[in-house]
Amino acid sequence: MHKTIATTTNKSRTTVKSMYMKQIMEPSFNGSLPYNDYGRWIRKRMGMRMQKLPVNAGFSCPNRDGLLSTEGCTFCDNSSFTPPYCQPKASITQQLEAGKRFFSRKYPDTGYLAYFQSFSNTYADIDTLRARYEEALAVDGIRGLVISTRPDCLPIACLDYLEALSRHHFLTVEIGIESMNDNTLRSLNRQHDTACVIHATEALASRGIITCGHVILGLPQESEEEILRQALQISRLPIQILKIHQLQVLRGTAMAKSREQDDLHVYTPDEYLLLLAQYICRLRSDLVLERFFSSSPMHMVIAPQWGIRPSILNNRLTELMKGKGWCQGCLCS
Repeated sequence: MHKTIATTTNKSRTTVKSMYMKQIMEPSFNGSLPYNDYGRWIRKRMGMRMQKLPVNAGFSCPNRDGLLSTEGCTFCDNSSFTPPYCQPKASITQQLEAGKRFFSRKYPDTGYLAYFQSFSNTYADIDTLRARYEEALAVDGIRGLVISTRPDCLPIACLDYLEALSRHHFLTVEIGIESMNDNTLRSLNRQHDTACVIHATEALASRGIITCGHVILGLPQESEEEILRQALQISRLPIQILKIHQLQVLRGTAMAKSREQDDLHVYTPDEYLLLLAQYICRLRSDLVLERFFSSSPMHMVIAPQWGIRPSILNNRLTELMKGKGWCQGCLCS
């Protein structure tokens, strides 16, 4: 289907920075947290707490269906983050209603965002995208969309449609970056390079679309020096939100099968927290940080097996950064 993303023209690229700057928010941390927290940002923007409801809309991926590869990314197993109610045999409406029932017991006063999470959720023709997104928006209580995709699945027609959609609804497009090192991307079988990431984020920014990046820390053959340098590269991208998590080696993935040959350092919680804190210090201060930890089902995880809830790790991260007098952006240059 889509072998390349749409690239911006010279004229449109000159507007990327000015359009993007309109979306930048002042850092929301004020002493209670040493980083710019997504929870506070989304409450301020939407006027209430928001809960993402994952949706499996039956999309495929060019890295699995044979367009680019049939093997997929070496680390990927969509079932590791897909709730039981998110099965493509159920309609989008049925999945969202099930998600609302599940979360309403814990969070009775909340709004909902439909999170198109599984596989590449812009990898289809426009009529298909329109039908699936608009079905989600028609569900009572759904106040916007979060659409996860690859940087090479954003052709012009898709970008134009997303731009139009964002004028009337809250919309975030989440781009799988994973690494800003081309050698790492090749080893992960990502089938795109860092130039593709840059073009995709610029194309989204030129249309005023809120963009979230996703990165993994601790990938094979990436040193701590390389990881920390990546934070400065990420800060130069025209994105507004960033999701970070540690590498988890999952059973059945290509990475798990080749782990004995990989140069992979398995971080302890303390090692990862220190690396993460230093990474956050190198991110620009206005970048909204959504998450720091992955928590796949333990029976699927080969390494690292921490067995610690993300909320506890979040508290330990805050204590570490405050104890050292660090905050987001303090080493960004």
